[in-house]
Amino acid sequence: MSSSDDHDADAQGGVRDADGRRDVVVPMRLYKTVTVFSTLIAIVGVVFGFVLLDAATIRLSLLRRLVLGLLRAVGVVPPETVLSAVLAVLGLAAIGFGAGVYVLGTRFRAHGMGNPQEDADESSDNG
Repeated sequence: MSSSDDHDADAQGGVRDADGRRDVVVPMRLYKTVTVFSTLIAIVGVVFGFVLLDAATIRLSLLRRLVLGLLRAVGVVPPETVLSAVLAVLGLAAIGFGAGVYVLGTRFRAHGMGNPQEDADESSDNG
């Protein structure tokens, strides 16, 4: 198969492969920047999400005590179940945000980089 069969350039400068996945081809410097920062944001989002989930489920969590102390300082005393639900939803949202950032970060490629899935398919045919 030729390269034009597997990849079609779209109007925004990206490349669509046979599966319809859109990759954005960027200069190497931008690729490195996007990769580093998207991975960092994803890791922080996922870890913070699990910390929030921990605070939602464990009554002795340091973060939960901090949140309760701040709320009491402003004069708001939420019921325990409401606080747990809010912390759990925020935790799941942070994990989802981190995962989304990571997925979007994987859509970038530098010039000359092949698709790793195609490389794996080609190497499995040789053996």
